[in-house]
Amino acid sequence: MTTNLTAAAGGDFLLGGDLRVNRLGFGAMRLPTGTFAGPARDPETGMAVLRRAVELGVNHIDTAGFYERGDVRAHELIREALSPYADDLVIATKVGPLRGPDGIPSGEATPDQLRGLVEEDLRRLGLDRLDLVYLRVGGLTPPGGEPIGERFEVLAGLREEGLIRHLGVSNVDAAQFAEARAIAPVTAVQNHFHVQHGADGGLLAQCAELGVAFVPYFPLGGGDRPLDRDRLAKVGARHQATPEQVALAWLLAASPVMLAIPGTGSLDHLEENVAAAGLRLTEEDLAELTA
Repeated sequence: MTTNLTAAAGGDFLLGGDLRVNRLGFGAMRLPTGTFAGPARDPETGMAVLRRAVELGVNHIDTAGFYERGDVRAHELIREALSPYADDLVIATKVGPLRGPDGIPSGEATPDQLRGLVEEDLRRLGLDRLDLVYLRVGGLTPPGGEPIGERFEVLAGLREEGLIRHLGVSNVDAAQFAEARAIAPVTAVQNHFHVQHGADGGLLAQCAELGVAFVPYFPLGGGDRPLDRDRLAKVGARHQATPEQVALAWLLAASPVMLAIPGTGSLDHLEENVAAAGLRLTEEDLAELTA
């Protein structure tokens, strides 16, 4: 499926009540490298991807300070490619994970380290205030099992100071989500979720009820939950669409609070992902994908 549609074809969402974003956004994780342990990618290509994403109507970019490989760093690519930023561009970042000697973000910041991480993100992105900051909890383990209040309180304080506009939480369960909301407003939840990994369906429903954005990471499969491409391809054949386009269209159809942020380091894949904003799955398609 290739069209000349832009990201606006997927509809929009009012993030935090004051930031209108197209629901098809862009994740910057794969700009520096294909995997955390993989070789660095060409930074010029990464900047070209970012500029083309904005040309295609993407106005929500998700990044993190630990998205880097060697000297190729997502924050710096974003700043060099897109600064001065368009007024409608929303940049979200995550703090919490710390990289180990192997480059894998396996460590976790303590409460007294979070201010420094936020200030570093401000400096590296060239911003006076961050639009959205997630507290990313845990490493690569499933969510739950630890309190997050002390750390979230630090970010809430930085929001009160004006360094952060909106707060989010990532890799959390329902109890941690409630713990955060008792401290300060939560604008977005970012958890592992895709068409074939819907364990957080209850949390998604709660977000929809509250008007909180749900922003799945690994929307096209990843970690220990890869996509079954053959199953998606059967639906895609009816629409002349790729399995990945079907997976993105399913996310956008799943809930009005869903914001998809597929990432890529390829211009061709970017065009393909954005075109998925215009794909409309039928009731038959949706039933087949969730059977």
